[in-house]
Amino acid sequence: MPHPLHDHRYQQIATLLAQLRKERGWLQQEVAERLGRNQTFVSKYESGARRIDLIELLDILRALEVDPHEFVDQIQSQLATALPR
Repeated sequence: MPHPLHDHRYQQIATLLAQLRKERGWLQQEVAERLGRNQTFVSKYESGARRIDLIELLDILRALEVDPHEFVDQIQSQLATALPR
């Protein structure tokens, strides 16, 4: 069984978070400032080097001004259309 960090679903979440940030025209540093964290924190979760827990996800979504329900719906939709691994 692969390590949970390498589960493709985490990468889909990280990719969507990066996409949402870029759609807003924000740098990682700007999101980090909104979170009260350093830029490395944002870089690590966007690259998949670090998982985020539920509380962190909610904080990130708030910083990105994204509705958590819409985010989860989008992830579920992506996973439903992805090929099983």
